Amino acid sequence: MSAQRKRDWFTPAMLLAVALAWVFPRLGAGDGPLPVALLVKLGVALIFFLYGLTLSFAALRAGALHWRLHLLVQGMTFLALPLLGLGIAAATAGRIPADLRLGIVFLSVLPSTVSSAVALTAAAGGNVAGAVFNATASSLLGIVLTPLWLGFYLKTGGDAGPILPVILNLICWLLLPMVAGQLCRLWAADWAARHKPRLQVADRLVILMIIYTSFCDSVQNGVWQGRGAGELILVLGLTVLLLSLALGLVDRGGRWLGFGRGDRAAALFCGSQKSLAVGAPMAGLLFAGQPVLGSVLLPVMIYHMLQLLVAGWLAARCEAGFASNGRSRDISA
Repeated sequence: MSAQRKRDWFTPAMLLAVALAWVFPRLGAGDGPLPVALLVKLGVALIFFLYGLTLSFAALRAGALHWRLHLLVQGMTFLALPLLGLGIAAATAGRIPADLRLGIVFLSVLPSTVSSAVALTAAAGGNVAGAVFNATASSLLGIVLTPLWLGFYLKTGGDAGPILPVILNLICWLLLPMVAGQLCRLWAADWAARHKPRLQVADRLVILMIIYTSFCDSVQNGVWQGRGAGELILVLGLTVLLLSLALGLVDRGGRWLGFGRGDRAAALFCGSQKSLAVGAPMAGLLFAGQPVLGSVLLPVMIYHMLQLLVAGWLAARCEAGFASNGRSRDISA
């Protein structure tokens, strides 16, 4: 779990970014002195370029053949959890504001994490090759499936615009930089491997910038005025509910498919997690210049903190059980 401990700085830094947005909203707002829209797009492109640069296709190829594992993880990520998110949004209509319900739906349709899912699978003694394949495939599928699900939700509320320009915009700023990063691996793979910790810090600094600017717009436009603590507590409760359902469903699915301990660990950590590293850049593009951006990101940030706490505990518990007398222990029982 050392990889997780090295990233502990990111959670307080994320909270600090939100606090700074409350104190200095003008600096990072869309109508402020900085070219925020351009900075966000360039930051998004940098994140996905670095992702492509550090992505090993050898590891990806090694996990490509376990189709039942892939079906469970991707089915959870892009079918079961989006349906749960839509259900939660429908059930809370009239109880929480529309922008926070949109945030719950956006959270539910995001792809899985990459680095943390793989690190947690490794810490739990799971199928690392399968985790690498599924985490990477999830990020690629999310470029198309996330806006499609979001467009479906907005369309049912009468707020949807054309979806094709949205997907083309994501391809331009997400997929193409990732491909460029992969091409650069032809001569920079060793350099990227040596400097991967520094590249991950750069990645997270860009995410912090996106979080700061998104909350600046929300504060500047008065989105949080009149919001009671009860609404925020309800959003926290809904993210806890979504994470609990995700963990329970993916573990039951792994048992039903007869997976061994290693495959169940990979499915658990890839199928229940949602990526802030992809969600923040994607939200920055999908909701650019809109005051709801901070509200949309709020559930994603809460889920990010919760999943790291819970998944870290589960991985440590699984690792300890495996080390004890050579026997494996149930992952989530």
